[in-house]
Amino acid sequence: MAMNLRLDTAHEELLEALAQQEHRTKTEVVKLALEERAAQLDKSARTRAIMDRILDEDAALLDALSR
Repeated sequence: MAMNLRLDTAHEELLEALAQQEHRTKTEVVKLALEERAAQLDKSARTRAIMDRILDEDAALLDALSR
């Protein structure tokens, strides 16, 4: 599906510079940025879930260690 992306001058220049530096089209740079951001958010969510599980399962141990 086609989409119009409106950028201010500074972001347009940044996108153009990144595309030239990486030898990619501006479309490729935007797609990669979206994919990287989605992966980052997924990793953060998984990390939070692991920490929540550890805090729940080891609450007594963590409490004892904090004393």
